Amino acid sequence: MTLQLSLDEGLFQRQTLYNEARRVVVKVGSAVLTDDQGICEAIIAQLARQLTFLKETGREVILVTSGAVAAGRRRLNKPKSPHEALKIKQALAATGQGLLMQAYEQAFARHDQPVAQILLTHTDLSNRRRYLNVRNTILTLFEFGVIPIINENDSVSAEELRFSDNDTLAALMTNMIGADMLLILTDVDSLYTGNPLEDPEARPVYTVARIDHKIEAMAGHSTSSLGTGGMGAKIRAAKMVAACGGSSFIGPGKRADILQALFSGEPVGTFFLPDMSRAINQRKHWIAYVLRPEGELVVDAGAALALAEKGKSLLPSGVLEVRGQFGMGAPVHCVDSEGGLIAAGLSNYAAADIIRILGKKTSEIAVILGHKDHDEIIHRDNLVLFGGSSAGL
Repeated sequence: MTLQLSLDEGLFQRQTLYNEARRVVVKVGSAVLTDDQGICEAIIAQLARQLTFLKETGREVILVTSGAVAAGRRRLNKPKSPHEALKIKQALAATGQGLLMQAYEQAFARHDQPVAQILLTHTDLSNRRRYLNVRNTILTLFEFGVIPIINENDSVSAEELRFSDNDTLAALMTNMIGADMLLILTDVDSLYTGNPLEDPEARPVYTVARIDHKIEAMAGHSTSSLGTGGMGAKIRAAKMVAACGGSSFIGPGKRADILQALFSGEPVGTFFLPDMSRAINQRKHWIAYVLRPEGELVVDAGAALALAEKGKSLLPSGVLEVRGQFGMGAPVHCVDSEGGLIAAGLSNYAAADIIRILGKKTSEIAVILGHKDHDEIIHRDNLVLFGGSSAGL
């Protein structure tokens, strides 16, 4: 399949998926929500009207929003500095989050649409029980007819506990609740084949069938005043969603009727089709995209082939090297001898034990360690491949 579809074919695919989508996540960033004066209330009102429209068509809707820091900055009259300390951003977020939610509450109240605030840190999702609790809360809000409004809890998030950006958070939410579609509203019209300011031959990309390095490279061609994300982060988010069988859209968030235009079939923005050939379930999404690896296992060519093409588990005989210190059950990445990422998984053995049994047969594990809890270092049920397919899917 070609990476880009023709305009007509792409429109057909897009309209089919729009018609079928029953659960939608909409992400809006600071570049859309803010202006020189801080939070733009006209944009908030516009979002409330459009999201209410989506919900009235029978769809369940989540909004992932940025803007708390910008709102706090305006309220406290604090100019932005190039090397702002984390504690300053946290204080601004703590000040601005209430103002941001107040603006949303007032805007949605005009449409008699209740909303709920959910603030998250990465720890809330990396812990499996808390992850499921968040999911159950969102699903219950859907039953109550409420639109959840989600943001990172910037006021308490330390650097190591942060999501890299709200595009990632939106993709995680999309996959967590099994949403059909992620709509990323930004300050650029679409993804372009080249920089439209420099290349007269540059043209917009309307529909992407599959995201690979060529599509990812195009992210550098889109000029934007985006904050922590940028187009590269949005492409990565779309790729995460595609891997779980969902579709994504990136397009102009300041356009007043953008969601109505999308769902009526207008060729606007860039649409990313789902990758149904390797769609993974929610637990494997949690392993691959939510958990952060605590170490790496370098595997030989034979093991890499067995994982990628035969859907096998990782055995001690295929491990060449252990990198990092981690315990039993820890998330790890499997890489080849050149550092290429192959898979993510949960290790059945601690790093210290793997060092002792690497390169050995499974029959030797008990003799070397004095016990054998598993034949595999990573079982295929706890293994997710990157790039081509996924073991055990």
